[in-house]
Amino acid sequence: MKTSATLVLAAALLAPLVAQATPQSDMHKFQAYFRKRFPNVPFKDYANGVYAMPAAKNLRAQWKQIMEFPSYTFALDRGKRLWNTPFKDGNTYASCFKNGGVGIATHYPYWDPATKEVRTLVMDINTCRVRNGAAPYKNVTTGPMADIDAYVKHLSYGKPVEIEINSPGAVKAFYAGEHFFWARRGQLNFSCATCHVWNAGKRLRGNIIGAALGQGVDFPAYRSAWGTLGTLAKRYQGCNKKVGAAPFKPESVQYRDLEFYQMYMNTGLPESAPSQRP
Repeated sequence: MKTSATLVLAAALLAPLVAQATPQSDMHKFQAYFRKRFPNVPFKDYANGVYAMPAAKNLRAQWKQIMEFPSYTFALDRGKRLWNTPFKDGNTYASCFKNGGVGIATHYPYWDPATKEVRTLVMDINTCRVRNGAAPYKNVTTGPMADIDAYVKHLSYGKPVEIEINSPGAVKAFYAGEHFFWARRGQLNFSCATCHVWNAGKRLRGNIIGAALGQGVDFPAYRSAWGTLGTLAKRYQGCNKKVGAAPFKPESVQYRDLEFYQMYMNTGLPESAPSQRP
């Protein structure tokens, strides 16, 4: 009996150590949940947002037709033109980014040890403008910023997401984003997970709720509800408003940490921005 009691006590003491969570283990459990819940959905299809859901079969057929000439086409063309237009000093945006911006989007957002914060592509685009003598864009959710953001994401289209978490600061930001994702807020007392984990694939009135897995790889997106191309921060604000919570400012610490968490959860999924969404 004494030996048995000792083993039970030892197991109780060791359990927290054995089960200690890490960003990597959280990511694997997160992806495994959706794989198990929707076994017939190929992993890469989650990059297609709500159209990956089994209940969206009919919508998916319509979406494929729309994608023959998507509504974001003109915005993407504008983004390319802006990207290649020299600043007054003769440099273009490409001068600010590794490899001229090609293939970099899959590493965003990232933890910057110098500024001790999560940096998004939107932030770095504005930093590039300032560095080359131009004023930063004040509107960072639509318009020229969304167009440029979409073009840079397009330069990484189809490449797998690879977010690095390799420092205490990055881990802290990851868990801040994770807390935001799972915490309930607003008059409806909903969390991001309420809709996009527990009720993913179900219907909400005439809409089908998309899965959390894949969210982020498809933004900026042209949403029919918006009638324009918008960034991920714009989508975050809209979700907060729908649950009766006051939205944070675009590119706030809260939203940047949330994006950091979500994109790490999407590890391995292909970049699919810009996209067309309901």
